Amino acid sequence: MKAVIAAAGRGTRMKHLSQNKPKHLISVNGRPWMSHVFDNMRAAGIKDIILVVGYQAEAWDSFLKNETHDLSITVVNQFKKMGEDRYGTAVPVECVEDVVGTDDFLFFYGDNVYAKEDFSQFLEVESGQSCIGGMRHEDPNRFGVLFEEGGILKNIVEKPEEFIGDLINVGIYRFTPDIFDVLKKIELSPRGEYELTDAVSLLAQEKQVKVIPVSDYWMDFGRPEDVEKSGERFS
Repeated sequence: MKAVIAAAGRGTRMKHLSQNKPKHLISVNGRPWMSHVFDNMRAAGIKDIILVVGYQAEAWDSFLKNETHDLSITVVNQFKKMGEDRYGTAVPVECVEDVVGTDDFLFFYGDNVYAKEDFSQFLEVESGQSCIGGMRHEDPNRFGVLFEEGGILKNIVEKPEEFIGDLINVGIYRFTPDIFDVLKKIELSPRGEYELTDAVSLLAQEKQVKVIPVSDYWMDFGRPEDVEKSGERFS
């Protein structure tokens, strides 16, 4: 199965660490962050990758030469394809429609890493089934909160002001090509962005979207303090 990784962002929360490189290439224990992501993907048998780049796109060249000898990687430049003014979490999915074709595919953001076992869960789902990963969290209001019934997604509420549930969206999906038609229906969010979660909520109204519990671990690589934190995980 193809896996689409979104890695076009500027990583401004990483401050000086991402001034001259994508945050996905910041060193963790002597290797770029993305190398550790690839390790877990390899362990799950995922080797057909579509990498969506943008910010400091040329910085990926040497990394891809050195780290990906056993992987099949297609690079898509989001900024060249969609422009830098079209912004939001939905845009990396939009720009791979012609590359993905008619196949189911995994999608996640390159500043996240998941365990081999959780990648495998998404691969084992029957063909034609869309899925989203969820995890119980002690501070859910920082994230998108998932509403589900019998393991089927009903809605996503982004960063609610009050407690409405503790099952959060951890940013890994399995999509069918139906997602591309749904993406064409969403409009700019109040934040002025094209939000993938708006499309997934709409998809959940049209077709079943299964919620898969991410049970091993999930790590978000977004702030300078995450370099040391993730170094402990990958030591």
